[in-house]
Amino acid sequence: MNATANPPPTGTVRSWLDRRADEQGADISHYFLDADPLTWGDLRKEAEWIASKLAGMGLSKGDSVAVMLPNSRQGILCLFGVLYGGFRAAIINLVAGAEAMGYALSHSDSVVVLVGENQVDLLTAATAAHDVHARTVVVGQSIAWPDNTPHGPLADLVAADHALLMYTSGTTGRPKGVLHTHASLLAGGWTTVLAHDLSPHDRGLCVLPIYHINGLCVTIMGPLIAGGAVVVCEKFSASRFWTVCAEQQVTWFSVVPTIISHLLHGKTDPDAATKARIRFGRSASSALAVETQSAFEQRFGIPIVETMGLTETAAQILSNPLPPGLRKIGSPGLAYGNEVAILSPELEPLGADTEGEIAIRGPNVMLEYYKNPEATRATFTNTGWLRTGDLGKIDTDGYVFVTGRLKELIIKGGENIAPREVDETLYSHPDVVEAAAFARPCARYGERVEAAVKLRDGSTVAQPELLALCLQKLGKFKCPDVIHILDDLPKGPSGKIQRLRLAEMTA
Repeated sequence: MNATANPPPTGTVRSWLDRRADEQGADISHYFLDADPLTWGDLRKEAEWIASKLAGMGLSKGDSVAVMLPNSRQGILCLFGVLYGGFRAAIINLVAGAEAMGYALSHSDSVVVLVGENQVDLLTAATAAHDVHARTVVVGQSIAWPDNTPHGPLADLVAADHALLMYTSGTTGRPKGVLHTHASLLAGGWTTVLAHDLSPHDRGLCVLPIYHINGLCVTIMGPLIAGGAVVVCEKFSASRFWTVCAEQQVTWFSVVPTIISHLLHGKTDPDAATKARIRFGRSASSALAVETQSAFEQRFGIPIVETMGLTETAAQILSNPLPPGLRKIGSPGLAYGNEVAILSPELEPLGADTEGEIAIRGPNVMLEYYKNPEATRATFTNTGWLRTGDLGKIDTDGYVFVTGRLKELIIKGGENIAPREVDETLYSHPDVVEAAAFARPCARYGERVEAAVKLRDGSTVAQPELLALCLQKLGKFKCPDVIHILDDLPKGPSGKIQRLRLAEMTA
């Protein structure tokens, strides 16, 4: 199905920011809880200044600039500065662990790292894990440019130029660099605008990190296309959420199911004016439980629109319509601005109500996996469909229902965790003979990480030592909650460890 109502945006992030600054220069584009707001005019001026400084450091169009900043005023300025200059923004996940961050910094070919003053220790740990040659520019209240850095000229840009490089865990365990052009990055914001009918009068709430595709494309690129504003929070706070919505006059928000669950189990409710003003809440990144959605809407009186997106598609691929349109609870909805199909094992489109692999085709689809032609070829069909690795079916109304996953990803709180990444960390211990991570259903995160290992004969290694190893190498979020020490791990005829059986064996 193609629900496109308008053609996708043309141009570049630079041309769109110029357009906003020329047409709405005095309008506020970004609000912050602990800093002065930005107008579109301010944002363009600051972004151009950062871009020219990067050019003055000798960078050319298409060079990678790593961004290691949290949601903040400076984080927004640096993101737009890199994109405005025509450099490739390599967005670094700040909770990925030193190994993954170091790999991304090295693999991205980053020439410069813009790092927050509170993230310098993370950068130090990441560069210790991998050989990184990028120059460091520390960003505090101001940006500590190298002495005598001049302002350099900016190269002309076109829509097909590289814009964004964001790393996502895959089934191989190594993060893959998803490469977006200016065209596909803008289209990611545009699909959000289409589905949610965003306008210059809307004010979104961004509580998801902009180093993930959901926060970046939905709540940052979406308002750029629509001309509205966004309230940027450093992180989600359940106790402050409704107060922020009230004080900042929010009209919509984008969250993940775990946040919806936290709000539902919280003690505070929005006031009547806030309930009336918020048009919808948006849920993405993992499936939203039917019971949770129904209970949230019944308690708060705010409709939740379930959606689905991927890093490879600049976030949104599917969305339920806004009320009074038909929202099918349990479905992430219809295609907006792109096409969705269900493919057979032979990669041919299937008819309605037939299960197969969900595939996407449209202007928001990535260009490629950076420096990984094999993975790129495996992900795209000969007819241009991007294979999502998810199983599902489409009903006769065009609504997609997800039925399972082909990929062995663990989805914790909406974040993909590759089991093999955990496996390889455990295998790095000399006493571990076999290792396999797997998902365990979890009320808080949807799924949590657990693992099982077989140790060498005579080993005295216990769970705490293995957990400490994982915490050091993977970071807290990816670290297993439990590591089961077993005499043997279940295997199939080929000798492959059967992860699904581990959850049953260790229950």
